Amino acid sequence: MISPRSPRVAAARRLARRNFRSKERRFIAEGPQAVREAVAHRTGGEPTLTELFTTAEAAERYPDLVAAARGSGARIHTASAEVLADLSQTVTPQGLVGVCRFLDSPFEEIAAARPRLVAVLANVRDPGNAGTVLRCADAAGADAVVLTDASVDLYNPKAVRASVGSVFHLPVAVGVPVERVVSGLRDAGLRVLAADGAGERDLDGELDAGTMGGPTAWIFGNEAWGLPEETRALADAVVRVPVHGKAESLNLATAAAVCLYASARAQRASGGCRSVTFS
Repeated sequence: MISPRSPRVAAARRLARRNFRSKERRFIAEGPQAVREAVAHRTGGEPTLTELFTTAEAAERYPDLVAAARGSGARIHTASAEVLADLSQTVTPQGLVGVCRFLDSPFEEIAAARPRLVAVLANVRDPGNAGTVLRCADAAGADAVVLTDASVDLYNPKAVRASVGSVFHLPVAVGVPVERVVSGLRDAGLRVLAADGAGERDLDGELDAGTMGGPTAWIFGNEAWGLPEETRALADAVVRVPVHGKAESLNLATAAAVCLYASARAQRASGGCRSVTFS
């Protein structure tokens, strides 16, 4: 069993801090779902998962997962529950913590792939919201997610955890100025829509008008103040999600899910879709 004072434990513990993540280009993925996705993922032709810390109990509960991690070349460390709790930083740690290589994609590669549906997070500061929007984009079948240079770190442990493995499923670009994002996606043939509660256009009206079926990028703004005027001015249209009841507004993740699924439905109007499960 690895010592709590081991250099490997200390190195993994430091990944809770953004500056160390950036320096080492490594991040933490906690729990069986995230670790399972990391095992299956490759970054630049190399396995994304480099190390796995597991309690003895978790190793017994997930023997196939631990074996797959070992088979992929990851170093396996058996550790105490206290060490895992320290590394995972969650209230109820699940006994598995992976160390993974950074996996973001260059924005130019995303634009060159001619995506049809992209979520852009501009000035999103809450890591839980960022991870949840990434999960929504994945579920809606988006081709990519872009985090602008003013948004939260993709590799924040809370963002990774909130994505529930989706961080490993689709290309994500990080640290891109919003002006460059808009111009690059527009050049790639996407219509750029800004989601804002004060938008002059209504999502229902856009759907009724048949304007949502083409390649689309949605820009989602800050949780508290939305999108600044200069960002709204970059978009082809500013669209609000209609509120038919008495609620004051929708939170960021909910609004993103509505917008992304509206585009996905319009783009797949003649096809089918997978069923949705809730967790």
